[in-house]
Amino acid sequence: METTAREFNQNASKILAAAERGERITVTKNGRPVAILSPVSEAEASVSAYPTDPMGEDDEAPVFHSGSPVDWSAGRGDYLEGFGA
Repeated sequence: METTAREFNQNASKILAAAERGERITVTKNGRPVAILSPVSEAEASVSAYPTDPMGEDDEAPVFHSGSPVDWSAGRGDYLEGFGA
């Protein structure tokens, strides 16, 4: 299937439904192909494009612990003073 960028913009939900059914769609702009929309396989759908923790696991990283717990019951005003709050 081939569609123009304008048709894609106006009928995105229908075109995405066609891709979901298994069709491969070429999007053109001024007669030139600019994008190909293809269905996602089950294997691709189950893999996250981005890791949940971009820095990875690091059990050796230092952890900051304050000397005393902060009592937030009075609100945040005094704690955020000087930060534009």
